[in-house]
Amino acid sequence: MKCSSDPNYCLPKAVLNEKEVAAVMNAADITDPLGLRGRAIMEVLYSTGVRRMELAGLKLHDVDMERGALMVRQGKGKKDRVIPIGDRAIAWINKYLLTVRPELVSGLDDGTLFLSRFGDAFTPSSLSDCVRVYVQKADIGKTGACHLFRHAMATQMLENGADIRFIQAMLGHADISTTQIYTQVSIRQLKEIHTATHPAKLERKTPQEALPESDSGDLLQTLAAEAEEEGES
Repeated sequence: MKCSSDPNYCLPKAVLNEKEVAAVMNAADITDPLGLRGRAIMEVLYSTGVRRMELAGLKLHDVDMERGALMVRQGKGKKDRVIPIGDRAIAWINKYLLTVRPELVSGLDDGTLFLSRFGDAFTPSSLSDCVRVYVQKADIGKTGACHLFRHAMATQMLENGADIRFIQAMLGHADISTTQIYTQVSIRQLKEIHTATHPAKLERKTPQEALPESDSGDLLQTLAAEAEEEGES
């Protein structure tokens, strides 16, 4: 962990900036079917900040392309949540669905969104292995896998002015002390904040005022602890 003068505000050493995210994305060879699948997976991780287990469990019907929303079922703590997903990620999902997924399906199709080369759902470890290859290929001097994108999304949205409560709702953090955001914030409002502050957009609305570093630091430390818990620190 890399800390500022405030002992309560610590940044993990492997947080990706926007250029590094782009480098990892571009490390996937999209002329290859599995490379295109890898790009789609990373775009979803970066756009939504979902955990690797949550991504592995996504079904085709969990993606609402018209509304730009994603249903995460039985996330950590066995809770469901609906979160925004950006247009760019949706575009890559569409490419994957049209050109790659039909070739990966084998036997009975249970509707799992992202399929392994064997035609079944990814395990968390195999998903990490898939993403880690692109991190290594990008040669950015940082290590990690799926959690890098979760952390990058949260950090970059904070830097662009998103209220920490909205980010906590997207991440599915159970302890939201400021307000019970799940009952007070609609998916429409979450979508507006996501569109305004997520870096993977062509245009950005005027950001909200960012919260103090001490509050942001608590969120970032929680994310770092998650990475260690999932074995992706």
